[in-house]
Amino acid sequence: MKIGIIGAGHIGANAAKLFAAAGHEVAISNSRGPETLGDLAAETGNNTRALTAEEAANFGDVVLVSIPFGQYKSLPADSLSGKIVIDSNNYYPDRDGNYIELDEGKTTSSELLALHLKDARIVKAFNTIWFEHLKTQGDTALPPEERRVIFIAGDDEVAEETVAKLIDSIGFAAVDTGSLKVGGKRQQPGSDIYNRDLKPEEAENILTGKINVNSAG
Repeated sequence: MKIGIIGAGHIGANAAKLFAAAGHEVAISNSRGPETLGDLAAETGNNTRALTAEEAANFGDVVLVSIPFGQYKSLPADSLSGKIVIDSNNYYPDRDGNYIELDEGKTTSSELLALHLKDARIVKAFNTIWFEHLKTQGDTALPPEERRVIFIAGDDEVAEETVAKLIDSIGFAAVDTGSLKVGGKRQQPGSDIYNRDLKPEEAENILTGKINVNSAG
C-alpha cells in the first residue's frame, strides 16, 4: 500500500520506518521541505521517499497526519479529498491555543479536522501510544490477542478496516473505540485508555466498563 505521511516528528518518523519495514511504499514530508528529510528517508530504506506535504498527500492511498493539532488548517484539503486520513493528533491547549468548542466538550479534534478535510475519510489512530512504545512494542510474531493495542475511531467502516490492517501489518492490534465523536473522546489525553499498554481483551473490558482502569494492564 502507498502511505503518505505529513509530519516527521516522533510518531510520523517511527510510523514511516515501521510501514516501510512491513513492505509498504512510504512518502514522508514535513513543514521544512523534503531536502531536510534525506537522512530519515535513507535510514528508513528503499521503500521511502521524501516529498512535500502536498506531494505526500497525493501519493498516499492512506495518509497519516502527525502535526500539532493547531496547524490542522494547513493541511491540503484538495489533495486529501477521498483519501483515508489517519489522524494521530492530540489537542494540547498550552501548545495549540484554546478551542472553546473542544474545551467545552462540544466536539472532538478529529471532528474539526473532518470539517476542514470535508471529503476525506478520517480515522483517529496512533494518538494514544507513546512513540517509544510505537518504535519497540509491535511484534508480528505474536497472535493478535497478545499484541499491544493501537486504538482507532471513525465514521467510515471500510476506512477503519483498512487502518486496522495496517496496524496489524506492523505488529499491533487495532481496537475500535467508536465514532469520531464518541471514540474520539475516549482516546483523548487523560482518558482511561490513553498511553496504556493494553492487550485487546483488557482494552475491550475497559471500554465496556467490565473492569475499571485501575485493574487493567
